[in-house]
Amino acid sequence: MKKGIYGKKLGMTQIFDENGLVIPVTVVEVEPCTVVKKKTVETDGYNALCVATGDIKEKHMNKPMKGIFDKAGIAYKKYIKELRLDNVDAYNVGDEIKADIFEAGELVDVQGTSKGKGFQGVIKRHGQHIGPKGHGSMYHRRPGSMGPTSSPGRVFPGKKLPGQTGKETITVQNLQVVKVDMDKNVILIKGSIPGYKKSLVRIKDAARTAVAKSAK
Repeated sequence: MKKGIYGKKLGMTQIFDENGLVIPVTVVEVEPCTVVKKKTVETDGYNALCVATGDIKEKHMNKPMKGIFDKAGIAYKKYIKELRLDNVDAYNVGDEIKADIFEAGELVDVQGTSKGKGFQGVIKRHGQHIGPKGHGSMYHRRPGSMGPTSSPGRVFPGKKLPGQTGKETITVQNLQVVKVDMDKNVILIKGSIPGYKKSLVRIKDAARTAVAKSAK
C-alpha cells in the first residue's frame, strides 16, 4: 500500500457530470488522521503508521489509551488504526494525513464492516429457494438434505446452514474517486461501499492496476 486514510461513511447520494448524466456516489467524511506511532522493519518487522481519528471526550478515554496519546503529544482521538505503507520515511509523529492524498479519477479500494443481520436461516443467508407452500408439504424454509446417512454418515464441511449473517470485513476494489472536497473534508466515491452509516472505512490506493474509466 502506497497511501491510505480512514473515514466515516455518511451515506449515498447522486451528482451530475458535465454531460448531465447521473452518478451514484457514496459520501465519506475524512477527518485528518494524525500519526501516533511509526513502525519500521528494524523495530517491528514491517513498515506501518499508527493513525488516530475521530473526536472523543476525555472522560470516555481509559488510561492505556491516554498514555498512548500523551506520549505522542497529540489530542485524544476515538480510533487508533494501522496503515501498512511501503514507505513511512515521509511521515513523523504528529503529522496529519488528509483527503487531498487522493484526486478525482483515481481508483481506490475501500474496506469496511458489512451490516450485521444476526442469526438467519439458509433462505436469507445463502439465497436458497423456498419449498412448496402447500398444507401437505413439510419442507418450507429448511436447509435441505444433510448428506448420506449410512456412508459416510456425516455432514460434509461447507454445507450451507443457518448462522450469523453479515458483520464481515469486506473490501471492494477499483472504485473511482469522483470528487475530493477539502472544504467539507469529504470524498465522493462512485458506487456503494460496505458498512452502515457512520461506520469507519479504510480507503487506500487500488491493489490491482486498472485503467480509470470516466464517470458515467
